[in-house]
Amino acid sequence: MTVLSSQEIDAGLASLPGWASDGAVISKQFVLEGGFVGAVMFVNRVTGAAEAAAHHPDVAIAWNTVIVTLSTHSQGGVTDKDLALAGRIDELVG
Repeated sequence: MTVLSSQEIDAGLASLPGWASDGAVISKQFVLEGGFVGAVMFVNRVTGAAEAAAHHPDVAIAWNTVIVTLSTHSQGGVTDKDLALAGRIDELVG
């Protein structure tokens, strides 16, 4: 597994609306219906996807907003594994 170049990250993010690259991470802010409970329920769904992928994001919750940040820490940057999990997380909204 290799760290992607900024061009490779940008190409991967082209099909992932709302995700942005910031150095060695990609992140996205999700605003959920249902207030805090809706946000926590979304994080619970993300937890299942992360466990299935054996890849764990950083997650921040603020009332109805969840910020998910992905990076392959063992590689020191963004890899295909991060882009794949980002796509899976997008499928979990709702």
